[in-house]
Amino acid sequence: MNELQITLLTLLLACLAGCSSIGKEVSYEPPQAQVNPMQLALDSVPSLDGPPITVAVYTFTDYTGQRKAVEQGSSLSSAVTQGAQVWVIKALQDVGKGSWFTVVERGALDNIVKERQLIRNTRELHGDKDSLKPLLFAGLIIEGGIVGYDADVMSGGTGARLLGLGSQTEYRLDTVTVAMRVIMVQTGEVLLSIATEKTIASTKTGATIFKFLDMGTKALEVEYGKGFNEPINYATRAAIEQGVIEIIYQGANEGLWSFKGVAND
Repeated sequence: MNELQITLLTLLLACLAGCSSIGKEVSYEPPQAQVNPMQLALDSVPSLDGPPITVAVYTFTDYTGQRKAVEQGSSLSSAVTQGAQVWVIKALQDVGKGSWFTVVERGALDNIVKERQLIRNTRELHGDKDSLKPLLFAGLIIEGGIVGYDADVMSGGTGARLLGLGSQTEYRLDTVTVAMRVIMVQTGEVLLSIATEKTIASTKTGATIFKFLDMGTKALEVEYGKGFNEPINYATRAAIEQGVIEIIYQGANEGLWSFKGVAND
């Protein structure tokens, strides 16, 4: 087998591998429920020794002002989610298998008040004397936000080429930082304050073929690459869930609450 045949065979194998992987990547998948990134850690938190604590979450703001990175120009899209309070509420509901917190709605409080007023007016109009139950009030408020998004905190790669055949690997690390605090409603005192950080990994691998054929009169060049970017939303959610876990353990250490069946130090 001569040099041209070997090169063409290598090219064919690379194309077949590339087409096979592309076919898998774009294949249709039905929608599915997203699993909590820290599900095992949330479930492993011991139960609260007492009734669930009623907490309220108003907002969980993006304080970074970071815009999504693009190859050229600037993007109007934010780098991190603007609705992180959804993940805070979900983590509070799931931690300790749902035994720790009763979360009251505050983000859509105006809608709740309007709907209750509509119910009240309708009942009065039709002579219905059943009264509405009072709204739950919270003893604690969870405040905080996404306070940091640092892009390209570490990057690098490796590569090698021999006789026109080579491969390379590149990586980049970003970080997202979340801060969270627990406030007592009666006094406004900040009882607990924590910060968590999650690394966001991006990798890229590729291979190249560059050879001259027919006594150096023709050039053959083939490139193949594949990248993986850890979803920023998934990483942000993981940092928030870890923050909720840290708040529970920190509160137990400071005597604000205790674990069921676990002796206090």
